[in-house]
Amino acid sequence: MKATINNCLIRYVDVGSPNAIPIIFIHGFPFSHRMWNFPGGQIDALSGTNRVIAYDIRGHGESEVGTGHYSIELFVDDLIALMDHLHIPKAIICGLSMGGYIALRAVERNPERILGLVLCDTRSEADGNEAKIRRANGIKFVQANGMKYYAQDYVKIVFASSSFETHPESIKIVQSIVERTASTSIYGTLLALAARTDTTASLANIKCPTLILVGEKDNVTPVSASQAMNKIIPGSTMAVIPNAGHISNMENTGEFNKHLIEFVSTIKPEVVAV
Repeated sequence: MKATINNCLIRYVDVGSPNAIPIIFIHGFPFSHRMWNFPGGQIDALSGTNRVIAYDIRGHGESEVGTGHYSIELFVDDLIALMDHLHIPKAIICGLSMGGYIALRAVERNPERILGLVLCDTRSEADGNEAKIRRANGIKFVQANGMKYYAQDYVKIVFASSSFETHPESIKIVQSIVERTASTSIYGTLLALAARTDTTASLANIKCPTLILVGEKDNVTPVSASQAMNKIIPGSTMAVIPNAGHISNMENTGEFNKHLIEFVSTIKPEVVAV
């Protein structure tokens, strides 16, 4: 399905029971909703008990690229506007990596819209100088070499080395998604990530149930970043996903889904439709 959200055509899936508690999945950079939508994946795991929405962030997957002038603020605007379009006043939000940045800023801006929060392989801190330089170098790399070689390098960073033997199909899926991402989107999103706000100070104000998941071999947002959030977010729980890197939901799907399903089952229903 597609809808025009904030003057941008956004691709999304909306499955499961329309009267059940909604959970919205937000993918990482530079992926698409397909990272949640594979046999035995998170959409399959929850569509029998919940209303499940997963969408392509503007510039990613099958959503419109537009101007490429992006920001995390704009991505949060899109999330809230999509919820409005789907008549969802409150939802569980599950975001991985960049999706986690969007979720953290959304709960800071619009806490009344969040029933529960799942933060996967992400962090609350803004980019330091070294990270900003890495993102700038990413732009230069794409300009010089193109998306095919960027995708080949990117999967080596985000997947645990063992996953190349144990989950080759997942790596092919992600590499294909990255290859097909418009270079304009890569540039705009890298700049948006580098310019994002630091949400650490707001973590103590999070009132909704929160689950933090992280791959034990995640070198992009390491276990220590999740532990730091876990210490500050009141009542939050955390699980380390074994044999997984930065894409923990695809590298150890069974373990990831176990924690996710257990958490979602504890969320009490409120008014979820208008």
